[in-house]
Amino acid sequence: MELKVFRDILYAGGGCCTVKAELPVEAEILISDYLPQVFKIVKCFARPVVLQKQLQPGRLTLEGYIRCTVYYQGEDGAGLCQTEQKLPFTKALELPEFAFTSWSAAVEGETEYINCRAVNPRRIEVRGAYALVASVSTQCSTEVITALADCGIQQRLEALRGVRRAAVLDKLIAADGPLQLDPAPAAVLDIAGSADVQEVKVLSGKAVAKGEIHALCAWRGKESPELHSQAVTIPFNQIMDVEGLTEDCRCVCAAEPVGFTLTEGEGGGPGRLSATAMLRLRGWRPYELNCAADAFSTQYEVECDSVPLTAEQLACVLDERAAVTCSGPLPDENTRLLACFAAFGPVQAEQRGDAPVLTAKVQVTAFGQNSLDEIDSYDKTAELVIPLPGAPAGELWPECWLSAGAVQADCTGGALEVTVQVRAQGAVLSRVQRPFLSGVRVGEALAPADPAISLRVYYAQPGEALFDIARQFHVSPGQMLEANGLDPDTRTLTAACRLLVPGA
Repeated sequence: MELKVFRDILYAGGGCCTVKAELPVEAEILISDYLPQVFKIVKCFARPVVLQKQLQPGRLTLEGYIRCTVYYQGEDGAGLCQTEQKLPFTKALELPEFAFTSWSAAVEGETEYINCRAVNPRRIEVRGAYALVASVSTQCSTEVITALADCGIQQRLEALRGVRRAAVLDKLIAADGPLQLDPAPAAVLDIAGSADVQEVKVLSGKAVAKGEIHALCAWRGKESPELHSQAVTIPFNQIMDVEGLTEDCRCVCAAEPVGFTLTEGEGGGPGRLSATAMLRLRGWRPYELNCAADAFSTQYEVECDSVPLTAEQLACVLDERAAVTCSGPLPDENTRLLACFAAFGPVQAEQRGDAPVLTAKVQVTAFGQNSLDEIDSYDKTAELVIPLPGAPAGELWPECWLSAGAVQADCTGGALEVTVQVRAQGAVLSRVQRPFLSGVRVGEALAPADPAISLRVYYAQPGEALFDIARQFHVSPGQMLEANGLDPDTRTLTAACRLLVPGA
């Protein structure tokens, strides 16, 4: 008689790693003729925008550009001015080699250092480095044993529940809308904003995302250096082709603005604000598969091989908001606040006490004009902590994106007070590893049972598994249940007891 082995394909969690790399920031920025000349450098920001990711065994290749933005004080009372340049890059990061069927990579980081100086009133030199942090998570298709039959085989099946990655899409989208600035701008200082995905419709092989991009434009008028601001909302409706996506998938979708362009209107009419945003879609399909965790035979010697299998599960889906505050004294108590920005460090999931939380560093930069009419920048740091209700303890893997909504800042009495409304979107996955059978071999036949022995007595202890007791005597767990009148669902004994073990 031959042992029958039934197998199936399971999408198990594969390799995970986080690697860091340094990205050089080097730029020569020329000030356009329509912008004021440089009197003083105030602050330089560097932010990478990753457009393409490619994973190969042992290597992750990133392509994109660094958005290098310089704020400076213009000559002759021109006030706060801004210029920027895009620096393309291609970066290969060395990873451990592991097999994979699907994968996802979150690329974050923070500025290590930036040195920015004015070579002359129309030329700025930038030198620095940005620390990239890439977190790679993979899944691989694995063959597992789902059932055994014949040869008196007894098996212990356990349900393995998890999710399979069905969609990993990062897509650059564009949208535009009218914008009327009054008074007419002499120079646009900054355009920043956030995005809100209001609806995601999942179809077979497609997804439709609808939402809005909220932009805030800051500019300086022609008559005075006073700053003005105006908000505008730009709707978008994006259809995405996503191979492998089905209607039963659990999806999250978030959008992050990465750039704005303003064109003037004709004849004093409204201008046109064009926005580009990175649309991030993630989809998971749940599965449940019964796998053989252990086996023995009532007729033959059996050898079993086992391997650890990792199941990824959706610990929680996030769309949370939290307020982060920071404060500190200013060198000049008469400082007048001009603008305030917020940036985020890498997102991490960690255990704080008995509860898992999501954490990230929040870097706040404020621009202020002191009593000597010089513009300076002030940096403050705070920590974002968001509880993860319902997430299990253990290995957690976040796929989340942070965005700043309202940034409220005030400086009175020589102290800076800033409150940032932070929105966290995405999901947190947990990883559970358990051993399952990878191979079973049938050996020699067992010695015949002594026909004179019809019953044995076994004194069981609390916590013992009925399957393990049955293995000792080469009887089926079903015989043990029937002989002792136990509930058919009994797997582990909760109290010490005396068990009757059937004989031949």
